[in-house]
Amino acid sequence: MSPNSTPVRIGDLSVGDGRPVYVIGEIGINHNGDMSICRQLIDVAANAGCDAVKFQKRTPEICVPVEQQSKIRSTPWGDMTYLEYKHRVEFDHEQYAEIAKYCGERGLQWFASPWDVPSVDFLEEFDVVTHKVASASITDRELLRALAATGKPVILSTGMSEIAEIDEAVEILGTENLVILHATSTYPLPAEEANLRTITTLRERYGVPVGYSGHERGLQISLAAVTLGACAIERHITLDRTMWGSDHAASLEPTGLQHLVRDIRVIETALGDGVKRVFPGEAEPRERLRRTTA
Repeated sequence: MSPNSTPVRIGDLSVGDGRPVYVIGEIGINHNGDMSICRQLIDVAANAGCDAVKFQKRTPEICVPVEQQSKIRSTPWGDMTYLEYKHRVEFDHEQYAEIAKYCGERGLQWFASPWDVPSVDFLEEFDVVTHKVASASITDRELLRALAATGKPVILSTGMSEIAEIDEAVEILGTENLVILHATSTYPLPAEEANLRTITTLRERYGVPVGYSGHERGLQISLAAVTLGACAIERHITLDRTMWGSDHAASLEPTGLQHLVRDIRVIETALGDGVKRVFPGEAEPRERLRRTTA
């Protein structure tokens, strides 16, 4: 990591170089507006050893383009307009209070990607530990200014973005309390579009902790990101990839999430500190096998 990078404090955790990888299970809208499914997904994240779960918070009248609001969509609850559907999968204040309480009981941090300024205000009522900028929102200057004004740490996803767009977002947000996530917003993500070396590019350019938000199937790309120094890993999670909804197919099921966290922790240990030394396990073979000749 860039020598200019300082770890960012998110709640009681420190995210950055030399710190444990911050693992985020993104529930997003995979709860399908059902609190029972939501609680099960929180359990999945907690049981796997995630540090946090992340949601998405929208004001549908603001976020759904006017020309799409009246379009009819087939849903598990019958045919309805797209605007009605977006309301159907949004949680209200009472439900988020339940989420906050249950995450606390399970030892998880929680936060969300607000997609509009009223949603920032909504989340601030719960004093969330951080805010996430979705890749789609990186050019929403009004939203970025509202997030910067909270004084909270911000996690910035960079899918669908050119460097100039990231530059402008970072200019608004500042670098003092910023974590950037490399991402490619293809669902599901093919390996040839992962471009993981961008993790190094972003770290060197902005001097902040850089992680990875993945939309691929499987674990390999996320684990490779950890070996390249990603300080955070975010993956969508689901109870079943065949469930109805737009994000389930590119999500990890419970066993996959457990394996991801397990393997991240192994890789963290295996990376070491880069100082070449003789380890205790080598002492006996060294004594027995090493030949020194003139």
